[in-house]
Order: sequence, then C-alpha cells, then structure tokens
Amino acid sequence: MTMLRTSLLWSTAAVALLGLTACHGDDPETADCGEPLYAGGATDEAWRTLVDAQSRPEDSSRAVTLVSPESGQTYAPDAAAPLWRWTSPLRASLQRPGRATPLREAAPRESKRSMLAWLGDLVLPSAEAHLPPYTGDLYWVKVYTTGRQCPLAQLLTSELQWQLDDGSWRTLRDAAGATFSVQVTSAYLVQNRITEGPYTMGSTVPFTLGREK
Repeated sequence: MTMLRTSLLWSTAAVALLGLTACHGDDPETADCGEPLYAGGATDEAWRTLVDAQSRPEDSSRAVTLVSPESGQTYAPDAAAPLWRWTSPLRASLQRPGRATPLREAAPRESKRSMLAWLGDLVLPSAEAHLPPYTGDLYWVKVYTTGRQCPLAQLLTSELQWQLDDGSWRTLRDAAGATFSVQVTSAYLVQNRITEGPYTMGSTVPFTLGREK
C-alpha cells in the first residue's frame, strides 16, 4: 500500500511539473510551433536531436550559403512556388575523395533532453522509434516574418533544395506584403547524434512577396 501511494504521489507530481514545464519551458518556440515538413531522408527523431541542440552557442563557421532566394528578392503575386537551393560545406566535405563514408568518431554524448521530454516519457512512455537512426547531413529551413515568433513555414531535409509545396507557398502568399526572411540550420548526424554542428547562417536572407492588385 505504501509503495502504491508513493508511486501515485510521484505520478501526480510529475504530471503537475509537466504542465508547468509546458507553460514555462526553456524552448517555447519549438514547443508551440510544431514540427516541420520532412523531405529526403529526414526523420522526426533527427529533428528532435536538432531541437535539443538549440541551446548551444550559435556557430556560422560552416553554415550553408543560400543560392536562392537571393537577398532582397521580390516574388510576383502570381509567381509559382519557387525552388530554393543552397550549398553546404558539410556536403562538400563528404564528396571529397576518401570520404565516401562517414569517418569513425568517438561516440558523442547523448543529447541533453528537455525536462518536458523526460517527464513526458515518465508519465506516458513514448513508442519505440519506427525509423532507423539517421546518418548524414541535415538542413532545417525556416521562413519568418516580422512580428511573429514561429516560422510561417519550415522544412527538415537531407537535400540541398526545397521545392516549396503548395501549402507552404499559399501560407506565404496569404501574408503577402510583409517582409520575409529565411534561416537555415545545418548539422551532420551519425545514428541520430550530432557530430558536426549545428551551424546557423550568420544572418537571415530577406525577401518579399507582392500583393495581388
């Protein structure tokens, strides 16, 4: 009976703390803004690894170079959904002779999980991962507009491009007239663990979308 009472007390305390953490978490943007779209080999487990790494100091030393959109580019109101592209030192280093496969590295420390995630698993254990751990370079693309904390559109991909889907493009067109900006975070993962990065562009790339007359 004592063990049961203790277990119930722990569960109740965990649920209460879980609620408080959800309201006052250390990463409100990620908690409230939802998951990105996925493309290429990107997975939600790999995305959570990047989320856990957001508290690290920003590093732009090996960030991507955005090819399109260009800084200050303006899209016509009736423009079709564009193809955005970038180059990455991470991909370039993988394509050098003798680097066809990832180098063996010391096992990195397990990413620090948020208190919210830890308590969530304590109260409601999560299901086992349904996809194999990801190894490779990843790119988290976010589109922001002024006066809004969450990105209007976001994608996690293993590719060096984003052909904007109709839904994301429609969302941006609905906010036409505002100033948008693109940010890309990149990292190299081995078995869902970051071994290089994450790297963030030193500044966002602005663009605009004209209003329909």
